[in-house]
Amino acid sequence: MKQLWPIRILFLALCVVAGYAISQAPDYISIQHNGLVGMVIGFGFGGLLIAVDEMLKGFSLRAFSAITFGLLLGSLVALLIDHSGLFDGVEDKLRWLIRLCLFLSFGYIGIVLAMRSNKEDFSLIIPYVRFSPQNKPDNLLLLDTSVIIDGRIADLIEAKFIEGLLVVPRFVLAELHQIADSADDIKRARGRRGLEMLNRLQRNPKLEVRIHDGDFPEEKGVDAKLVRLARGLNAKLFTNDTNLAKVASLQQVVCVNLHELGLLMKAALIPGELVQLKIVREGRDKGQGVGYLPDGTMVIVNNGQTHIGQTAGVQVLSTVQTGAGVLVFAEIPGQPTAK
Repeated sequence: MKQLWPIRILFLALCVVAGYAISQAPDYISIQHNGLVGMVIGFGFGGLLIAVDEMLKGFSLRAFSAITFGLLLGSLVALLIDHSGLFDGVEDKLRWLIRLCLFLSFGYIGIVLAMRSNKEDFSLIIPYVRFSPQNKPDNLLLLDTSVIIDGRIADLIEAKFIEGLLVVPRFVLAELHQIADSADDIKRARGRRGLEMLNRLQRNPKLEVRIHDGDFPEEKGVDAKLVRLARGLNAKLFTNDTNLAKVASLQQVVCVNLHELGLLMKAALIPGELVQLKIVREGRDKGQGVGYLPDGTMVIVNNGQTHIGQTAGVQVLSTVQTGAGVLVFAEIPGQPTAK
């Protein structure tokens, strides 16, 4: 992350100064240009640690804790075997080699098993102990760009249908800024709407919104980064992107598609039911009119062309499920069929 580089540069400078200071100590081995050599050694040591830090940037605190626990457990098993008396008759030189192999082998096995385990496995090893902080939120909600722009998530949260701690990755925020600065008018309007919705969520005093700095530079697409972050945080991913929802599902990430949720929440119409509908335009076939229910469902009305611009009572004939949602066919009772 870019925010770490000033700290890394400062640390590297301190290592160089420390290397020079050590080289000037009275007990330091006297060599030619020892000050320069000490600075080079300090620079190399600091650079090595920064390189290790860069290699471990995808390494989480949970993984580090699991490795430490596994190493301790493996070392304990190796220590018990070493003190079991099995190797008391072995020569000292061979005993040292056996001891080294024991600690390396069981340390490695302990680390691997700990990395593959979950918190329930730890509770079996240490009964009645749960490694979960009490202040950890029960429900992390990870938002992608599409669901922020859509805005319905704000209404659902304010209505208390969804509760949890909102997590907005910094790379999603950067994508919103990029869309808001687009030369295309429609994209620019969508980006600005997304930023407004995010500000609306942040202004809610009963809601906590966190900007997450986690990033995965090796992943090129925002979708892949979202899936990895959701899996790492054990968070629910909220999106309107059907493809992203499918990819997340394949990788065992809990994903909520608000578009699919909206389709499921639409009221089911039964053939023969009467509804009041404003017919707004002509249909594709002769004599047809088209209207929309409050939830956006399209209703094609036979004999409705003459009622365009009016509100009429229509009777549902049938419903058809399409890829875009439900399509309703209806007619105005008592109207003759157009020929």
